[in-house]
Amino acid sequence: MALELRPNCECCDRDLPPESVDAMICSFECTYCADCASGTLAGICPNCGGELVRRPIRPAAKLANNPPSTKRIVKAEGCTPLRAA
Repeated sequence: MALELRPNCECCDRDLPPESVDAMICSFECTYCADCASGTLAGICPNCGGELVRRPIRPAAKLANNPPSTKRIVKAEGCTPLRAA
C-alpha cells in the first residue's frame, strides 16, 4: 500500500503537494509542514508521540496510478505538543 500523501498540514492547513520537501510525517502518516513540525511540535507527532520525518516524494510518473489523497485533515483546536502523561 502506498503512502496517502495527504495534501495539507494538520496544524496550519498549509498546502503540501506531493512534490513538497516541507512535508513531515509520522509512522501513521499524520502530516505537518516543516515549520509546525520543528517549531510547535518539536519533531514529535501530537497524535501518537512518534517521530516526525520528511515525507518521501513520489516520482511524478507514478502519481497517475498512485494519486495523492485529497482529504484535508485539520485540527480544529490547532496543534499543541503532546503532553507527557
